[in-house]
Amino acid sequence: MVSKEMYELGAKRSVIRELFEYGKQQAAIVGKENVFDFSIGNPTVPAPECVKEAILELLETSKSEEIHGYTSAQGDLEVRRGLADYMSNMFNCQLNADNFYMTCGAAASLSITLRALAANPEDEIIIIAPYFPEYQIFIRNAGAKVVAVPADTEKFQIKMELLEKAITSNTKGIIINSPNNPSGVVYSEETLKALAGLLKKKSEEYKKPLYLISDEPYREIIYDDLKIPYIPAYYENAIICYSYSKSLSLPGERIGYILVPDCVENAKAVYTAVCGAGRSLGYVCAPSMFQKIALRCLGKTADVALYDTNRRLLYDGLSKMGYECVKPDGAFYLFVKSLEENSINFAKKAKKLNLLIVPADDFGCPGYVRISYCVAQEMIKRSFDAFQKLRDLY
Repeated sequence: MVSKEMYELGAKRSVIRELFEYGKQQAAIVGKENVFDFSIGNPTVPAPECVKEAILELLETSKSEEIHGYTSAQGDLEVRRGLADYMSNMFNCQLNADNFYMTCGAAASLSITLRALAANPEDEIIIIAPYFPEYQIFIRNAGAKVVAVPADTEKFQIKMELLEKAITSNTKGIIINSPNNPSGVVYSEETLKALAGLLKKKSEEYKKPLYLISDEPYREIIYDDLKIPYIPAYYENAIICYSYSKSLSLPGERIGYILVPDCVENAKAVYTAVCGAGRSLGYVCAPSMFQKIALRCLGKTADVALYDTNRRLLYDGLSKMGYECVKPDGAFYLFVKSLEENSINFAKKAKKLNLLIVPADDFGCPGYVRISYCVAQEMIKRSFDAFQKLRDLY
């Protein structure tokens, strides 16, 4: 016999992956140009030129074992030192190599962090809707319980009164994601200050640290001159989980890191637990070559202006048709209110038009759909007829 839980996870893809696979099958039948696939956050904007330059330089100047061999379990020391210097300068803080653990992307970062923090089956991890659906999988796999806070569907910030009710003596941590997948909203400074104040109050009440886990794969994909916040500057017991998948358009290369700053209570013990969790899960020695590529591309991103163009095109186009859209501050998703109460049915009707959009029920926010606009601009333009036909059904 196999694990029933693992079998069920393997037998049923996420709704995003189901649509993505359907889109590939349908393209073979009706032609790729007739399928409007807004399902998955798979960047089409090319990686910045520094990635290609770094690859060529490493291949030409490095010994095989230097780029294809093992690094230290927690990551290459030179890479981690470079990250520490870069982040210290960027955010005016003091970091060192041993604050960083290199990972195979954000999923590994979160899985390791949760496994490091969850100490017993009563531990609870809070997620705030709308949230990335896989958070629930990662939390349960760490042996903790999921507690979901309903969405603020007015401003898509955090309803502090609901969060406060959700925090109990069993709460171990809270995951936040800003810029947010799926809404594209960035948490305001007012929200971050209120969140920090609440967590400090509750930490004192329960006489233990409440960890704030900041999932930041979209940190640099931000619009309208908004500032990128350094979460530990607002709340000391903050751990950052980062990925280069989106900022450098490298989703298939699986490279990222965990940052445990010294301001975290018992930081050395937490970092050691992160190392142990990485070992336990088999997430040691992230891809060697791409650790070194990330070091050479610090401060660089794919062309965010292209995402901004798509954002404006899609938001303006759908708004003119009468769709109610949440204006994104970052990431590359448009969150749209379903034209009927049942957003799953709404997405099924769209699917019949080869318009692949994701119902937000699995994101903890029924009544909405997510549209990923990290796609070719021409596809967005071609899709407008299908969106209008969908609108006309109502």
